[in-house]
Amino acid sequence: MRVCFDGLCFASRRPAVEQETQTVLCGATALDAQQLGRLLKYTNFASPASPRSAASADGGGGPVLTSGPAAKKTASAASTASVSAHGFASSDRTPRVDRSSSSTASSGSTGSSSGGSKCERSATASVSSARDRDRDGTAMMGDHGTAAGATANDTVNNNLDAGTVVNSYKQLAQLQGDQQVQSILQNLFIGDGDALALSPQVQELLKVVQAKDIRIRELEDLLRQKHDEVAELRSHLDKFQSVFRTSGGATGVSPGGRKLGTHGGVQRQRAQGISAEPQSESSVLELMHITFPKYDKDERSREIIKSAILDNDFMKNLEITQIREIVDCMYPVQYAAGSLIIKEGDVGSIVYVMEEGRVEVSREGKYLSTLSGAKVLGELAILYHCQRTATITAATDCKLWAIERQCFQTIMMRTGLIRQAEYSDFLKSVPIFKNLPEDTLCKISDVLEECYYQKGDYIIRQGARGDTFFIISKGQVRVTIRQPDTQEEKFIRTLGKGDFFGEKALQGDDLRTANIICDSPEGVTCLVIDRDTFNQLISNLDEIRNRYNDEGVSARKKIYEEFREVKLSDLRVISTLGVGGFGRVELVQLAQDKGRSFALKQMKKAQIVETRQQQHIMSEKEIMSEANCDFIVKLYKTFKDRKYLYMLMESCLGGELWTILRDRGHFDDGTTRFYTACVVEAFDYLHSRNIIYRDLKPENLLLDVSGYVKLVDFGFAKKLQSGRKTWTFCGTPEYVAPEVILNRGHDISADYWSLGVLMFELLTGTPPFTGADPMRTYNIILKGIDAIEFPRNITRNASALIKKLCRDNPTERLGYQRGGISEIQKHKWFDGFYWEGLRNRSLPPPILPKVQSVVDTANFDDYPADPDGPPPDDLSGWDDDF
Repeated sequence: MRVCFDGLCFASRRPAVEQETQTVLCGATALDAQQLGRLLKYTNFASPASPRSAASADGGGGPVLTSGPAAKKTASAASTASVSAHGFASSDRTPRVDRSSSSTASSGSTGSSSGGSKCERSATASVSSARDRDRDGTAMMGDHGTAAGATANDTVNNNLDAGTVVNSYKQLAQLQGDQQVQSILQNLFIGDGDALALSPQVQELLKVVQAKDIRIRELEDLLRQKHDEVAELRSHLDKFQSVFRTSGGATGVSPGGRKLGTHGGVQRQRAQGISAEPQSESSVLELMHITFPKYDKDERSREIIKSAILDNDFMKNLEITQIREIVDCMYPVQYAAGSLIIKEGDVGSIVYVMEEGRVEVSREGKYLSTLSGAKVLGELAILYHCQRTATITAATDCKLWAIERQCFQTIMMRTGLIRQAEYSDFLKSVPIFKNLPEDTLCKISDVLEECYYQKGDYIIRQGARGDTFFIISKGQVRVTIRQPDTQEEKFIRTLGKGDFFGEKALQGDDLRTANIICDSPEGVTCLVIDRDTFNQLISNLDEIRNRYNDEGVSARKKIYEEFREVKLSDLRVISTLGVGGFGRVELVQLAQDKGRSFALKQMKKAQIVETRQQQHIMSEKEIMSEANCDFIVKLYKTFKDRKYLYMLMESCLGGELWTILRDRGHFDDGTTRFYTACVVEAFDYLHSRNIIYRDLKPENLLLDVSGYVKLVDFGFAKKLQSGRKTWTFCGTPEYVAPEVILNRGHDISADYWSLGVLMFELLTGTPPFTGADPMRTYNIILKGIDAIEFPRNITRNASALIKKLCRDNPTERLGYQRGGISEIQKHKWFDGFYWEGLRNRSLPPPILPKVQSVVDTANFDDYPADPDGPPPDDLSGWDDDF
């Protein structure tokens, strides 16, 4: 009798006995049929009957072992089986049957019960041939044959293969946890050399193989142990890196967001906010009248500059009019070979375009690449005040063109301002628009699209239905009416720049009453808006804006009275809760009140001045002083001295949502829904007061003792004038909206973009837009949310909401249109969510933090002392009203 597995022959050395079937695997410990059946079961082997089993049913070769009860059948009931060596039935393979054996069986030959055996496919003489045993597909059980022709090499190779299979069985049995099978397998070994009549050399070779096999298992165990240690150390490393302040630029913050590294490609470091110098409303308006010198260039130079800009992933997104003005304002600079053009670590404010020469790029003293031809260099510097991330050296004499950040940003902002002013003037001349408030006109002007028509084109055709309104911004059209019962068109009049047509379509009358035909040789450009977009923007604006009124004024007065007499000297520091760009947040208590604790945010005045963030800090104090919302951390009082500004705030001892996300990896759908809903409530409060937040991320969401999330850190928040935009580049790289990057002006719609990014990060543990450095992150953002692959764990409704929040066009984002933020609350992803329970805090939170006392900081990381020491004094007086 024998058992064959895909060319592996295990020869029996004794006759089989009915009901007590046994086999010896290459001279090793005997296995009875039940034990072998259990072994096969754990390797998921099956035993489908061979197509030729009927032919050999009456053969006399002894019973055939199978993986089930069939193993106990008598010889007359034996059947041939085909089994895959990979642990599954080979039903998709064609069984190979030894023709001589089949022939013998069919003629009624009984054979000998004690005869030898030979594998259907002979092993090769080389020891390494064991690796090739899987190529034949299936192996046969129960074929007849003789031992003649089997060589010592055959035996050696069969033994080696058997050992390999046994090892795989051991691993599978360990995974299954079956102690009986493990015990059986522990006694299996590549067997008795004397019993098999092996030569001493072959026996020595087998011993070497056995020793190596043992060593391999030892090394595998050691590898698993080391892997576990690395995973544990990596978790600790992430934690320590998150609490030690990273090296920052002049803004005192990390120049980038999350770095590539662990946890699915992203190392969980706290993302740092970045900001350019804030622009006041007056300074923005002054830009309309600023002029910059223009520098003469030949046509070749102009084309090279334009080509470099259009070839750059970031700058190619600029409008052609902006590119043309940038080309005009770039001035020439030359660098000799070996000169430093950009130095890593320096604060940059200039972007270059290389026309001639070759440069070398390096980082931390290591060569990265060589650049030549039309290339843009140092483009991050035109977005905000930051350190250079690499060094660029002239490898040859170089001719470059340069532009300063202020000039670049002025061109970007002025383009948008001029367009908005021009469009608003057009709208005011239309009767149905003239009585609308200024902020509504600004919103409508943002959604006007430019459409171009060639001479002779029918813009509107009489009798057709339409829902579009047109304003002519360039060129002229002719108006005609087709006479009844004739195809002739009667000329009515000519319309030019500033004129409009199709206004009735916005009021519901969609039947066109005249023809409008382009009549300018150079074509006509029209500003277009459709009825749905118009209605989405102007409906219920006043209701949305004024829904909250001022119900929080009395509560704020009560807080003011309670803390009016509190002094800075009354506070006792307990421990550090966090560190930020400008200082630290400490847990403190009042000396006379041990029953409560507070968070004291202290900011270095000198650093605020150095980074020109005074306006942002004053705005933060003003907004938080007036805010009274259960989903926003409350500010109780402010202090100042010669070195610091202080903000005494509500303490949220549940810890940062970012810390929980870091430790858990990601949240499920329900948990994400709860925290997103808390943010939606905070945004509802802020946006109803025309306040834009601009720094949403898990790091700025704190859990209170009840497990509810509160918004904190209003350093980038700003109160907008009704219908107006703001232009300052600020936020966290992974969360900023495209219009912020392109300096097109932004408003509360940028917050809805960041809400979609937050949802994605909570569900996956990683923001959707993440690059190796800020510039790469911005380029990924500019490609849009549709270029991002969503993991399977994000449900269809969650994915749909994220994509509606992260629309490239700000006016198309859910929350910004008709109905405002209530459209987010009505989305399918929130179906069944108990909004009223969230507002009255009766809805159980998904995570309830453990807080033992008012001074328990166990939910926060440990932070080192400030390595920089006390900052210098600042007595400039900019903070008089703080």
